[in-house]
Amino acid sequence: MSRKSIEALASGHYWAVPHAPFPLDAGNGHEEVFPGAHGVSDGKWVTFYKNGEEVWACNAVYAAAHFDFSALPHGGASTAD
Repeated sequence: MSRKSIEALASGHYWAVPHAPFPLDAGNGHEEVFPGAHGVSDGKWVTFYKNGEEVWACNAVYAAAHFDFSALPHGGASTAD
């Protein structure tokens, strides 16, 4: 059986939303990102921000596997972060 390969999140600015809640995710930083946050990726690491403050960070492969991302226009912060 082959495993699905997950690509690292590409460099850029995104609006990030955690996948459906899982009880063990709260301790992994997902709670800080819920219900959504501004994510900035350098292709290796993703840092999440709310109200201009860093709330959590993880590697870009983990982020791609556990969050849904929408690109933000012009690389700027969302009005919701």
